[in-house]
Amino acid sequence: MEGVAQQGVKTYQVKTYGCQMNVHDSERIGGLLEEAGYIPVQGTDAPDLVVFNTCAVRENADNKLYGNLSHLAPAKAANPDMQIAVGGCLAQKDRGEITKRAPWVDAVFGTHNIGSLPVLLDRARHNKAAEVEILESLETFPSALPTKRDSTYSGWVSISVGCNNTCTFCIVPSLRGKEKDRRPGEILAEVQALVDEGVSEVTLLGQNVNTYGVEFGDKLAFGKLLRACGEIDGLERVRFTSPHPKNFTDDVIAAMAETPNVCHQLHMPLQSGSDKVLKEMRRSYRSKAYLEIIDKVRAAMPDAAITTDIIVGFPGETEEDFQATLDVVEASRFSSAFTFQYSIRPGTPAATMENQIPKAVVQERYERLVELQERVSWEENRKLEGTDVEVLVTVGDGRKDAATGRLSGRARDGRLVHFAVTPSEKDAVGNAEGIRPGDVITTKVTYGAPHHLVADERVLTHRKTKAGDAWQAGKATKLPGVSLGMPSIGRKAEPKAEATTEAPGCACG
Repeated sequence: MEGVAQQGVKTYQVKTYGCQMNVHDSERIGGLLEEAGYIPVQGTDAPDLVVFNTCAVRENADNKLYGNLSHLAPAKAANPDMQIAVGGCLAQKDRGEITKRAPWVDAVFGTHNIGSLPVLLDRARHNKAAEVEILESLETFPSALPTKRDSTYSGWVSISVGCNNTCTFCIVPSLRGKEKDRRPGEILAEVQALVDEGVSEVTLLGQNVNTYGVEFGDKLAFGKLLRACGEIDGLERVRFTSPHPKNFTDDVIAAMAETPNVCHQLHMPLQSGSDKVLKEMRRSYRSKAYLEIIDKVRAAMPDAAITTDIIVGFPGETEEDFQATLDVVEASRFSSAFTFQYSIRPGTPAATMENQIPKAVVQERYERLVELQERVSWEENRKLEGTDVEVLVTVGDGRKDAATGRLSGRARDGRLVHFAVTPSEKDAVGNAEGIRPGDVITTKVTYGAPHHLVADERVLTHRKTKAGDAWQAGKATKLPGVSLGMPSIGRKAEPKAEATTEAPGCACG
């Protein structure tokens, strides 16, 4: 097999499902494996190790995992030295069940012990038996682990893990545990290290970023953290996800508005516009308070793009309740929304509630919600036609770019922009003058579609960046973290890791 042509070198592939937290965790998994001597699989070669980083929020999460594991069973039978590992939220939930249903799996690890993976693989290889280790509390804060990041221009930075809320539909707190906060100095040191590597955009991650500081007794810590990020030279864009409406305070709005590099983008989960349903969900706010937050944000930042999460068909939801959600959506003018049909998640209080809504009713309501949000998104995007927009050029956001002759990127407010380029501008490979991922351009919006903006006039400005230089040189950002004394096999190498991701967010926050 080509992937192991070098003696003693083993290749790996990480498959990621779920939210941004999982994406960030997969960067840690890649960093741990490369520190232990693995290298990313290349092309169509069969990897020596496949790691599934799972999600437990989606209804079909279990079926998807076990289906994927079944597909790997013949490969494992043909090559007993191949290893398969399962981690993430579903591993935390199912624990020993995974090896019962898929006995060809070599290692199972939970959300609290990512750092154990190389040791578990080593034990499984030595003992010729599956190793399962699920801790009930955090072993090592994920950001203390080495990182292999796929992007030269953008990075995730965890400020906290876990959640202290008790939303009745959400299984995340039982899988991620109580909130654990990092100290501000540690966070800012990681952000500075990313900027030193050329990264120009960071996203601060937490299940509830607004409660950051609860562990060390500072209720204003998150706003202070945003302002501190504003003092880091070379950091051009700061984003965060996800806040919780009950904890969203005026000082955070002020920090967003007054800190130049904090983007005017806000993901504010609504979940329902019905006060009755919000109460049943144990969401400690009501629709009036939610809309007041939206109004305050827009008063301070009229250009703010606000996105949300909405669940349709929560147990007991009436047509009147659903209409209340439509009313809040119409009033909020979200730039986009992640909409979910409620599904029973065993282990949550909502799973045993009476008045579960028939699937056909949920589907019909869901379609009406999507239709409304599509109209609102389109109306809001059409308002931007004729305006200039600053775009951070990205990789993989434009599926049709090859056919349309465009490149793609993200505006400061998070909107996706497809922009026209000349052939010389697009040919970035070996061409220092070309527009490269990580570079920043400005252009004029010519059309606002429901899900993106189009800019078909010429690029107005093009600024080369360190991130663009790194992309052209094929050097992804790699931070060492803290050495954990992991076992090492083969030699270390730095080709780009392969990762597959699913939905951009989960129905929590």
